Amino acid sequence: MSLSRLLRPLLAAAVFIAGSAGAVEDAELGKFWSEDAARVPYRAIQTGAAAAGQRLPLIVFLHGDWQDGTDNEAQLAGYGNGSMQLIDQAREAGTPLVYVAPQTTDAYWPPARVAAVVADALKRWPVDPQRIVLTGISNGGTGVWDALKRYPRCFAAGVPMSGMTEPSGLRRIVGVPQWIFHGEKDDDTDVEWGYGGAQVGSRLVVRALRAFGGKPVYTEYPGEKHVIWSRAYADAKLLPWMLARRLPGTPCRFDAG
Repeated sequence: MSLSRLLRPLLAAAVFIAGSAGAVEDAELGKFWSEDAARVPYRAIQTGAAAAGQRLPLIVFLHGDWQDGTDNEAQLAGYGNGSMQLIDQAREAGTPLVYVAPQTTDAYWPPARVAAVVADALKRWPVDPQRIVLTGISNGGTGVWDALKRYPRCFAAGVPMSGMTEPSGLRRIVGVPQWIFHGEKDDDTDVEWGYGGAQVGSRLVVRALRAFGGKPVYTEYPGEKHVIWSRAYADAKLLPWMLARRLPGTPCRFDAG
């Protein structure tokens, strides 16, 4: 991976942070590790106090492969690739929620790793198990789709950005609300063909979901390349859309595998 690619997300987020007042600091997000054999590192914050008996929505952010590791810090680089804007927006609106940002290795997000963090968060905070929203960028966007396919009745919504996935399994997640983001001129993960292999880009995913009867929301930024997530997370409609999603039926036991 080139140095320029490593720097792109950091520079993009720096533009946002420079003009922001009251932006959340990395140190405000506590450091945690899932209490299971995987010991998945993750950062987390609750944006406000929950009223008595109130359960809060949970937003889970999956980073890209340049933030892989076990230091429990790199996943917040570049303002969490812009995703920490969701924290600022929630605070400004006086909306209590829980935001968690786990860390993975080997440029891959095993669905079980995501589930381990969700299970841990459900024990630590007053999370509403019917309001768990999964979002991620680049390889994290791919991780969103992988987790939705593995747990198609467990997440209230998915928000993948600049990702790709195999066409197989998409029929299973037709009923999961999704808002998908991609840049028209993505120079890393092609908007149509991903890496040109078994996994395809967001356009083809959206077409497939709609062909199966799904109704994904799709935002494609004309002329933009791979790093579109700071712009996407700044969309004033995104957080309200996430918070309005609710899982129908019985919530899942993520610690049950």
